[in-house]
Amino acid sequence: MPVRHHHRKTPVTILAVSIGLALQMGAAAHAQEAAQTTESGQTTPAEGTVDTLDTVSVTGYRASVERALDIKRGEAGVVDAIVAEDIGKFPDLNLAESLQRIPGVVITRDAGEGRNISVRGLGPDFTRVRINGMEALTTVGATDQSGGSNRSRGFDFNVFASDLFSQLIVRKTAQADVEEGSLGATVDLRTARPFDYDGFTLAASGQLSHNDMASETDPRMAALVANTWADGKFGALLSVAYSERQLLEEGTGTGRWAQGTSNGNFSEASPFVAARSADVYHPRFPRYTLMEHDQKRTGVTASFQFKPTDRTQFALDALYSKIDAVRDEKYIEAISFSRSGAGKPETIVREGVIENGALVYGLFDDVDIRSESRHDEWNTVYTQLNLEGGHEFTDNFKISGKIGTSKSEHENPIQTTIIMDKLNVDNYSYDYRNDPYKPVLNYGIDPTDPNGWTLAEIRIRPQYVTNEFDNAQLDFNWNISPGFRLKGGVQAKDYSFSTRELRRSTENVSAVPFFPDGTHVVPADLTEQATLNGVTGSPGTWVIPDYQGIADFYDIYSNSGPFAVSERAVNTRSVEEEDRGVYLMGEFSTDLGTIPLSGNFGVRYVRTRQSSTGIATASGTPVASTVTREYSDTLPSMNLVAELTPDLLVRLGAAKVMSRPGLGSLTPGVTVNVAGGARTVSGGNPNLDPIRAKTVDLGVEWYFDEGAMLGLGLFYKDIDSFVQTTREVRTYSSSGLPASLLDGTGATVDDEFAFTVPVNTPGGELTGFEANYTQPFTFLPGKWANLGVQLNYTYVDSKIQYVTSAGVNVLKTDLLGLSKHAWNATVFYEGERFSGRVSATNRDDYLIQAPGAEAGFNVDGVHGQTGTTTVDASVRWKINEKLELSLEGINLTDEAQESWVSNPAVTLPLDYSETGRQYLLGLRYKF
Repeated sequence: MPVRHHHRKTPVTILAVSIGLALQMGAAAHAQEAAQTTESGQTTPAEGTVDTLDTVSVTGYRASVERALDIKRGEAGVVDAIVAEDIGKFPDLNLAESLQRIPGVVITRDAGEGRNISVRGLGPDFTRVRINGMEALTTVGATDQSGGSNRSRGFDFNVFASDLFSQLIVRKTAQADVEEGSLGATVDLRTARPFDYDGFTLAASGQLSHNDMASETDPRMAALVANTWADGKFGALLSVAYSERQLLEEGTGTGRWAQGTSNGNFSEASPFVAARSADVYHPRFPRYTLMEHDQKRTGVTASFQFKPTDRTQFALDALYSKIDAVRDEKYIEAISFSRSGAGKPETIVREGVIENGALVYGLFDDVDIRSESRHDEWNTVYTQLNLEGGHEFTDNFKISGKIGTSKSEHENPIQTTIIMDKLNVDNYSYDYRNDPYKPVLNYGIDPTDPNGWTLAEIRIRPQYVTNEFDNAQLDFNWNISPGFRLKGGVQAKDYSFSTRELRRSTENVSAVPFFPDGTHVVPADLTEQATLNGVTGSPGTWVIPDYQGIADFYDIYSNSGPFAVSERAVNTRSVEEEDRGVYLMGEFSTDLGTIPLSGNFGVRYVRTRQSSTGIATASGTPVASTVTREYSDTLPSMNLVAELTPDLLVRLGAAKVMSRPGLGSLTPGVTVNVAGGARTVSGGNPNLDPIRAKTVDLGVEWYFDEGAMLGLGLFYKDIDSFVQTTREVRTYSSSGLPASLLDGTGATVDDEFAFTVPVNTPGGELTGFEANYTQPFTFLPGKWANLGVQLNYTYVDSKIQYVTSAGVNVLKTDLLGLSKHAWNATVFYEGERFSGRVSATNRDDYLIQAPGAEAGFNVDGVHGQTGTTTVDASVRWKINEKLELSLEGINLTDEAQESWVSNPAVTLPLDYSETGRQYLLGLRYKF
């Protein structure tokens, strides 16, 4: 332990020595500069001469780059920004996709669109988001393989159109006047205000968006109007944005890999007979996937500003955003390999090929084939209203305050899956040898034949998630002396989260009326065809249940008889938090010898009162349970900036930070879930401690030309504690939970379930560095001077100790969501009429689950996501001073999403999907 403690101090020591050396170098540079001046110290031009400076007007993307650098340079902490180059002209269509241009920021995608961000290797739960200065949280729904409905603290950026925002700021270091809750970064989103513009302003844009895989063209439009009156004392602004998006998502899946030969008998005549006693991996339900997405996004912002005197001003901001989605998921799969116990007569393996311990090819008899049609309708509505104001009592003393409320309501009122099966099919085969992500699946039958399919299940699972914030804050700003300013304030924040789910009492069809022929065999006219367009396989077309036809035939939404739904208690939970904080921070500017030194130092104290409600098991009976607890944190912070020369800055930051545990982890009791072959039991732990860490940052920034910067930043985080969700696979009967929790699921107590329980673990260290280079090539001749470049690279390394549910150390590896290497490159051209840019963004492989959940991957296995490189491009042509034409391309390399499961012996595929390229043609008008 003493050795480890000493090791953790080493990076801090190195940083301290580095800053000391840098300051000495800066002092020498200043001394040399002073020695080169005239004896009188004058540096003015010779008498009788006058220098005339040319006025250069910088516009477009280059102007947004320069404004972002100005924000970065003026902050005391480590900050990066993205600024809209003009009204409604944010650099990307999606906020998450804009944020990935910032060093250290990477994103995850859902249906081909940016959804969440991770900063410096720390996932979405460790990033706080504020909208107009008030903390906010928005969540959406997704496919099961993309995480389903978001019930975490991770912010879903795809709720909003980027046209609603004028500025994004990512704060990577802590300071006392920014509230707690982040280990990765605090992201500030800012909507436009009327005082941002000079008098009356009107702008409107329209685009047609085309997805090449879906072969669909959709509209996208935005407008803004703003004006000021009464000599600039009052202003009003209104902006609206609307877009539609249709696309296909096609791919394959394995449903994870199971280990062992217990799921199959082997023919004595088969060459596979030698493996009868060996443990091999096999896919649990190999399948093709086809998902049809249809989304509509509407956003409105309104802002009013009032400045009755030069010393008093108020701002009222309102934001409304709604995303509506309809999604149809279509699958064909073999489910025999996911069944255990007496659930399925033993499947016969006639022949097979084993590579690296995995059955990558097999020919089987007595296989159950399943076809699924899932229909989802969901929406998320986000509303926010906040009022802020300030008054300068004197030139040196000001008080400001803000109060606001926000609410995110996610509704998934229709989540219905209709399943039909063909049982005991012979000559079924799968083959992963040629391309593990595009296997050849042969079902032993004509998959387009609608006859002979038996209705197996009708799942009806509506669900809802609500997040609410109420904020109030009062601050003072006291300029005590020319070189020192004191800030302080108090904050009250109430947060509530709730989620619930409804289900049928039983999802099988035993109580469902027969079809007209007196059986549950699906009539041919209640089926339809699903066809893959981009992912080639065998088959490319198969029959699925006709969702709408069967829904109408049975009137499944009558909420009566066998289709009555009721609250599923184990999937209903809530968390409430009351956070009360106070801070004091000093801002200073002085000289250290000949070196200007500025920055801030302070402390923040916060107390958290938390109440978690869920379903616990008492004496074998599910009962509602509420657990309350309270904890407090004292969080000191410091940020220093030394001007070694007027254009060379060195930054040092240090702080204690904390992040509250994930919402799903805090629930008392357990949640039992059965979805096809997937069987899970999720337990909660309302007594989890928050994740706490000590952080140190050191950065050097050289602003060597107008709009140009070269920077290098080192960062170190000592994560004192971490929350890990342990995973173990065992039979349900071994858990001691009541069998009644399985009622209606179709599962038995002899089935194997993946049990997950969150626990606090020892944590670990995270280290890394960022490199950032931005430069317009104004030194080049002619039109070449309109070129410019933005480059950045981030390296992150972390080792976290993972444990079993019993607390035994099992695996030490990366944080979930951490990509060791990430880079972004943008080349832009900004001419008088023509402008354009090309951007490439890359992130390395990263883990999505550790340890793994299935046999053979429990202890030393992980689930991961393959890294991606996406390329986007944009060109604009200014027809005249008011009208502009644009053409944009997104995901031009048609990047796919791949996930996998791995242990030291083998890496096997999980899921694969493609969404295609997106093209947009637009016209923009500004008055």
